[in-house]
Amino acid sequence: MSIFVVGVSHHTAPVDVREKIAFSAEELEHALKSISDIAPERVILSTCNRTEFYLADPADSSTEVAPRLTQWLARSRHIEASKLTPYLYIHQNQEAVKHILRVVSGLDSMVLGEPQILGQVKASHQQALQQKTTGSVLNRLMQYSFTTAKKIRTQTAIGANPVSVAYAAVSLAKQIFTRLEKQTALLVGAGETIELVGKHLHSHGIGHMIIANRSVDKAQHLANEFSGEAIALTSITERLAEADILISSTAAPIPIIGKGSVERALRQRKHRPVFMVDIAVPRDIEPEVSTLDDVYLYTVDDLQSVIEENRQSRQQAADQAEHMIEQEVSAYMSWLRAQSQLQLIRDYRAQSNLLKEDTLQKAPKLLNNGKSPEDALEFLAHTLTNKLSHAPTAAMNKAAHSGNIQLLNAARDLLDLKDTET
Repeated sequence: MSIFVVGVSHHTAPVDVREKIAFSAEELEHALKSISDIAPERVILSTCNRTEFYLADPADSSTEVAPRLTQWLARSRHIEASKLTPYLYIHQNQEAVKHILRVVSGLDSMVLGEPQILGQVKASHQQALQQKTTGSVLNRLMQYSFTTAKKIRTQTAIGANPVSVAYAAVSLAKQIFTRLEKQTALLVGAGETIELVGKHLHSHGIGHMIIANRSVDKAQHLANEFSGEAIALTSITERLAEADILISSTAAPIPIIGKGSVERALRQRKHRPVFMVDIAVPRDIEPEVSTLDDVYLYTVDDLQSVIEENRQSRQQAADQAEHMIEQEVSAYMSWLRAQSQLQLIRDYRAQSNLLKEDTLQKAPKLLNNGKSPEDALEFLAHTLTNKLSHAPTAAMNKAAHSGNIQLLNAARDLLDLKDTET
């Protein structure tokens, strides 16, 4: 059995590459089906910081899985494979398992130890379950990763002093405005990241909060938590001039805030500065907006320096977590190796059944020759016992004469024999 991880992340690719190969929730369903001929078990994780394919194939020598997936990814996202390959990483077997456990535990995240990735992987796994694209190998691996993440969060200080992309965005806003009591924030989207942004802004006393979303009801539900206001995405242009702070994180396939609308808003604001953070991948704000005077536009990649300051406080806990990861990887790989030996059990049972059938065929002959049922039963018991015990007895006899204590101890455990004094 081979396990693969093929993907890109903020470690290997800039945002303009990541956004080209990001998958929306609707696209994931088609993608999972489209790669059925590449690997029988598959899960796809796509977030603003990474797109990764988790694959399991029963063929141990399946060296074509990763190259075929790379070619499929290039075709499906309309990118030349030669331009995509430099940004891809490929992990196999033990390294793949370790990578997945690190991702789910937040050890590979831009914000060390952030908890959001756990929910994102769970959602990706759930979608794969619904599409019936997983099996015992990946299902077991996902459960291992979820359990490991929980252990790390409860047994280490990795979650102390919560930090996230949302926290970093609000920290930058405070650096620019110092006090937020007189500022208006326009949050675009209503997902988990925007909810975290809202919580941080609210805790820092933001003056007014406007939440724009395709579903106004969902925006209103979130706005109610922060005594804010909900509007539709289509109303952004007319309300943009009110925003001192704009933070956007949607799943829109193309930018929803253009340079022209920002220019108009700046004129209405008499060129008072605007702080913008585009957390989305693909981007919600046209990159050209960054060329405008009085606009401070940051992407998720720009938040790295802010996040790095917080990383140091979690490093000691991360070192402890890495040790726990190693132990869990070892446990999972032991389970995986055991699965590959199940055929040994099936072969042994088949051999025992053949011996039984061969012995049973001789019993009627004894009865036909005038033997009593008792004699026939005695023959069956004696013959079957001899046949079943012959091979292990011969192996133990050879081990005893050669001094192979390890094999003899293994035989004692396997055959459930009592340890006898010599």
